[in-house]
Amino acid sequence: MEKRADYLDWDEYFMGVAILSAQRSKDPSTQVGACIVNEDNKIVGVGYNGFPKGSSDDLLPWAREGSFLETKYPFVCHAELNAILNSISRDLKGCKIYVALFPCNECAKAIIQSGISEVIYLSDKYAHTDAVVASKMMLKNANVVMRQLSPHIESVNISFKNY
Repeated sequence: MEKRADYLDWDEYFMGVAILSAQRSKDPSTQVGACIVNEDNKIVGVGYNGFPKGSSDDLLPWAREGSFLETKYPFVCHAELNAILNSISRDLKGCKIYVALFPCNECAKAIIQSGISEVIYLSDKYAHTDAVVASKMMLKNANVVMRQLSPHIESVNISFKNY
């Protein structure tokens, strides 16, 4: 008998964890997850986008448009920031962060300040926005590697029935 050939590689595995984490988000329009991995390929932090701990998901707005205080934007913590804040280590130097969407400028600041050295992402659909342009400028200036993942597989099926 030979070993399986269709197993996930490390990048697909960690991106899968990020995408699975996104399923915890209650945001009706955008669900993003993040997974931080150290140099030994051990997960040291995960997060998803949502309101700060203790803030009611029912009392704050989820809207994308309207006056600033009537939208989610002043209240939501992004997945990358939550993964950093939830990390089991305060020393993230040399770690990688996996995230489905390229990080905004605010998350880029936290990534740089935390010592994360590589950002692996799936989508760059907001590349034209000022927030992502600024993010890339800062990350490049801080010598943080930015790499778009091209997975070898299209999907992973998770079933709770097989166990």
